[in-house]
Amino acid sequence: MAAVTGDIVSITDDDAAPRPDWLASINAHFLKDTAVVGVGGRDWIHQGNQILDASRPIVGQLQWFGRVIGNHHLGVGEPREVDILKGVNMSFRTQAIGELHFDQRMRGTGAQVHFEMAFTLALKRAGGKIIYDPQIAVDHYPAQRFDEDQRHNFNAIAQINLVHNETLILLEHLPPLRRTIFLLWAIIIGTRDCYGFLQWLRFFPSQSQLATRKLIASLQGRWQAYQQFQTQNPLKPPLTQLQNSN
Repeated sequence: MAAVTGDIVSITDDDAAPRPDWLASINAHFLKDTAVVGVGGRDWIHQGNQILDASRPIVGQLQWFGRVIGNHHLGVGEPREVDILKGVNMSFRTQAIGELHFDQRMRGTGAQVHFEMAFTLALKRAGGKIIYDPQIAVDHYPAQRFDEDQRHNFNAIAQINLVHNETLILLEHLPPLRRTIFLLWAIIIGTRDCYGFLQWLRFFPSQSQLATRKLIASLQGRWQAYQQFQTQNPLKPPLTQLQNSN
């Protein structure tokens, strides 16, 4: 990021292939509205000889109580403003980024899960527009990861890292009341990826001890992020740079 000299920086993964009109479609959004600081689109996931072609209308949203809705690989419809982009398909206006950098506190020895959420929410706090357009597409061929995070196989360290990253980001982004509600919701209910006690009860009949391991790892991740949040000052987004760019 520090080496970028152009007006726009576009990011994808080493296991993804942008489609031919990718850069032109990205550039069109930045030219249309100077308040747009980030643009992303759909990643079409290839699973063997098949392409995941389901669809979801809600993409990249942070709900008021802290639940994150991704669905970037399933988005349909018109371009719209979102809260979060996905790392495999995202672009930014370099003038708006200023001195903002990818959060070095994100854990993971290979992929730092949710690093893009920290980045895009910082830009949102600074007042920028983040656009998701399903027509801006890359073909995504999920590759093997060479660290503890093996995608579909549970690993306690990877789970703790994932939950830690998500929790730390949201504790810094949400105002105090919503922060408290988020913590209560996350611990009592949670999601199918980051268990709270009710999700543990839901999946225990089918997963048995695996469900318990997932719950323990999720609670550890929440606690470690809370401790870090209490002892560190949150990173400040580049408000002056963003305001000047607008």
